[in-house]
Amino acid sequence: MEALAGVAAAAKCPLAIGAASLEELADLVTKAKAKGAEDLVLAFGSNGDAIRSLTTARRAGLKKGFRAFGYPALVEVSGSSPELEGLLAATFAAKYAGIVIVNGLEPWELLPILVTVQDVYTDPQVPNAVEAKLYEIGSPNENSPVLFTTNFSLTYFSVAGEVERSKVPTYICVVETEGLGVLNAYAGDKISAEKVVKSIQAQKVAEKVKHRRLIIPGLLPIFRAEIEDTSEWKEVIIGPENAREIPAFLQKLAK
Repeated sequence: MEALAGVAAAAKCPLAIGAASLEELADLVTKAKAKGAEDLVLAFGSNGDAIRSLTTARRAGLKKGFRAFGYPALVEVSGSSPELEGLLAATFAAKYAGIVIVNGLEPWELLPILVTVQDVYTDPQVPNAVEAKLYEIGSPNENSPVLFTTNFSLTYFSVAGEVERSKVPTYICVVETEGLGVLNAYAGDKISAEKVVKSIQAQKVAEKVKHRRLIIPGLLPIFRAEIEDTSEWKEVIIGPENAREIPAFLQKLAK
């Protein structure tokens, strides 16, 4: 290890250090620093004790100021199945590996890991939300479709992703619902036809297009009559209930 530490110091490259115990790991880190290696990574296995060791090391580094453990952690995950590997990787991403190495490259295996990483610094009591404003997908013009959705992040990005996949430039009016999805917002009285109309007016959507066609979520057909009666949007179209149906819907509408 000391020879590798010398090479890492000379080449100014990262050095991953692993050991059978935390005591040995701390000793090796101290020796590597003495050799001049500065860019260090703490390497852990993925056995049953790894979570405990990682947690102990992270607490020692952050709460106790133990400098030998004040480096990012790396875990190389191996599981008996892709499902187990993905589960373990997501667990280590949350507790507290900065680098997680996996064998699987399938999107369905990587997705839960990436979602976990995105949620590490979020407050579970506060819904993830996007800014309530008018978004442009593609390069919409005065003839492009207009639709609305809530400001729950998952809802917006699902809708925006499918709109982008449709290749139909579109305006998306995002309504403030305190980070709730469509049905939850409706059930919690966080969205109404009146609120939708006010949001569209505030975002000056009418100035962007020459038509007055508005696509509403398929889960809120009850809003159709009230929006038509109380606003200038006289042609309200009930859209799909599921985001995956949006591309075909918009492509058909554009013909």
